[in-house]
Amino acid sequence: MTEQPTLRLVLAVSLDGRLAPPTGGAAQLGGSGDRRVLEQALAWSDAALIGAGTLRAHQASCLIRDQDLLNERRLQGRSPQPAALVVSRQAGFPLEWPFFHQPFERHLLSVSDGSAPGFQSCCRLSSRWSETLQNLCSKGWFRLVLLGGAVLTHSLLAQDAVDELQLTLSPRILGGSFTWLLQTETPLPASLMSSQAWSLVDARSLGANELLVHYCRNRSSSC
Repeated sequence: MTEQPTLRLVLAVSLDGRLAPPTGGAAQLGGSGDRRVLEQALAWSDAALIGAGTLRAHQASCLIRDQDLLNERRLQGRSPQPAALVVSRQAGFPLEWPFFHQPFERHLLSVSDGSAPGFQSCCRLSSRWSETLQNLCSKGWFRLVLLGGAVLTHSLLAQDAVDELQLTLSPRILGGSFTWLLQTETPLPASLMSSQAWSLVDARSLGANELLVHYCRNRSSSC
């Protein structure tokens, strides 16, 4: 059987499932507890998948700052930070953004081949996520965190390619249209609607009224 990476969605969302306020823009919903579990997920991972819209909104990606986590990765013979994999149909991003000066490898996942300014490589993005993920696995990226946004998340869930959900619930209600899943006519797999689709593996308070919920997709014994 061909090996597939494990893909974990990591997000902080409002109680009504929003990623940003109604006016849009970059949102900082999580507090210090969310930051801690985010860095733990990054330390677990080999690479982070980032949608083009999320990169444009933030112009940077998340870094592991906790020294214990950095030391743990060093002892494991791993790079201090996971690689950043940007999913975009277009290759052009302003190279003055902080993202292009952060201390990690940068790779572009795109439908077109060839080099892209600011990226170490350009990887082929297949129409099927199973093929793309197998290709990432062959490059040594076995554990992936998905950091958004909604278009990329919906695309992966539509092909049932997400293995874990790590959500931090922020104690606020934002309203508006910026939900963590697209409002689209493209249906998600019926299997995801089952009450048996996901197993709860962790639920705990992170302090400051934040709640972590971590689910695993029920399709293998790893859950």
